[in-house]
Amino acid sequence: MPSCNYRLLDINLSNLEIKIINVPDEIIRNYIGGSGLGAFELFYNTNINCDPLGPDNVLLFLTGPLTGTVCPSSGRHAVVAKSPLTGIWGEANVGGKWGRELRKAGWFGIMFRGISPEPVYIYINDKDIEISSAKSLRGMDTFETEAALHDLAHPGAKVACIGPAGENISLLAGIFTGGPEARTAARCGLGAVMGSKRLKAVAVYGSGKPYVHDQAGLRKYVKELMPDYKKGTARLKDKGTPSLVEGQESAGSFPIKNFQLDDYSQRVGNINWQKMKETMFVKPVSCASCPVGCGRLVQTDSIVTGGPEYETIGMLGSNLLIDNLEAIQSINEKCNRIGIDTIEAGALIGFAIEAFDRKIIGPKDTEGVTLRWGDPELVMDILDSISSMKGFGKTLSGGFNRLIALWGDKTESFAPQVKGLGFPAHDPRAYNSIAVAFATSNRGACHLQAFSHVFERIVTMPEIGIHEVMDPFSVNEKGEKVALIQDLMCLYDSLSLCKFALFGNIKINTMATMLSLATGWDFDYHSLLKTGARIFNLKRLYNNRCGISNTDDNLPERFLCEAKTGTRAKGNLPPLNEMLNSYYNFRGWSKEGVPGKNKLKELGIKA
Repeated sequence: MPSCNYRLLDINLSNLEIKIINVPDEIIRNYIGGSGLGAFELFYNTNINCDPLGPDNVLLFLTGPLTGTVCPSSGRHAVVAKSPLTGIWGEANVGGKWGRELRKAGWFGIMFRGISPEPVYIYINDKDIEISSAKSLRGMDTFETEAALHDLAHPGAKVACIGPAGENISLLAGIFTGGPEARTAARCGLGAVMGSKRLKAVAVYGSGKPYVHDQAGLRKYVKELMPDYKKGTARLKDKGTPSLVEGQESAGSFPIKNFQLDDYSQRVGNINWQKMKETMFVKPVSCASCPVGCGRLVQTDSIVTGGPEYETIGMLGSNLLIDNLEAIQSINEKCNRIGIDTIEAGALIGFAIEAFDRKIIGPKDTEGVTLRWGDPELVMDILDSISSMKGFGKTLSGGFNRLIALWGDKTESFAPQVKGLGFPAHDPRAYNSIAVAFATSNRGACHLQAFSHVFERIVTMPEIGIHEVMDPFSVNEKGEKVALIQDLMCLYDSLSLCKFALFGNIKINTMATMLSLATGWDFDYHSLLKTGARIFNLKRLYNNRCGISNTDDNLPERFLCEAKTGTRAKGNLPPLNEMLNSYYNFRGWSKEGVPGKNKLKELGIKA
């Protein structure tokens, strides 16, 4: 069997020592790469009880064996660390072109340890690694930082960086790449981890090619996939994720006024894809190796930049009763520049406004700010204060866990969060699978850790027993199916592939063939799905050691007790406990939510 020689850079920022780690073949075979390899490193090679903002927390940038190859939609990488926002497993996945560039430079990933004595940036030019002062970059937004590093490093360098929010250790900070295109490793506050290490940016320029065992064979296989792939992803190519707005609104999944309301049909035309196309759309934008190009470049005033995705339109638009697309784009651009997760910001601001409405909090709690719905200028001001970590924004930056403790348990019923991570723009009352997926997701409320709702809309996968689109309100086998889909998504995040490839008919057998051709090792359906289960369970074990148990696999009361009165989801309340019981049984977990000894033995996990 060939050795693929996947290498990690190990950079200790405290003493600026650089080492090279050759990841053993066995680890790649069992955990693949991306967030799977991140789970292995965090669980076995780090201090699980570390302070997320301290020197013992490691920050990992990890590609997968397919990153940067000819495989469709493979231009992705994962960022992994213990989350300072939630205190548990933290990961964020991002597209763009940075991951491919790292592979071209000859590296599979980077591990950052320690804390630099002063702000620095890293420049990787193939085997040459430079650590330089970033004092001149201090305070720059993400667009400015990328432009500056094109001057300081290389005009063709790809840059991953933080904005002022990350520098100021806001727990809502993400890690951004692509400059104005603004591709984002947004969730879990990992930009704050980067900021805590005083690492402003990582610029990469590579002159090689990613390792592929059988380049001709892989190219031939991918060519055969392309007709179905392009057909299945045509809608995303033509309209991007803003095209989801109307469908999600009619399904009852669209967030309106902190998930309080059902109907936005009279206003949805102000913020949908058609409105974007008519008023600001310039052209689509693609990540590396992607034939789809679901990103939208838009123009407002004189600047062309990444437009708001569906999640941003939902969480910073309808969720806050803002129905002006130009205003939403201004808010989106603000977040991208200062380096903030749009999902978490929208969830927290909506929660705070409702708490203000209910008079649970008042001006003394908000530093004199009067919170109100439908005010873009107020949101812009709050975002500035989040970024600067001053005033009310500093309070919000603590995240849901800290706000519930500060404002009282009575806020917990309407706080849209699980395990401290805010809801994205999806309502569990519209898709029962989302209830299970949110409750059990390893990073907290997340639609992508399972991506199960697409199997209740348009996707099937006979390989895992889903022969027809699932009824969104069914209960039978919903827990088991969510578990299988979560394992599948672990494979996407480890290879690393965009999950939109699912619409292009990229199934488990497809991934096994591509991975076999890329590595020279033999993978099949059974070994790969077992690997997905191994990765998911190891992340769960990490969380168990951080204190997570069955009591944390829950949803706020609003989503279990307050039924919708309109839309397709009218009257539905997800029977979470019933679905969780079948989920736990299928997983082989104890009633406390801990993977059992037999399951660990079956998966080859040494705990």
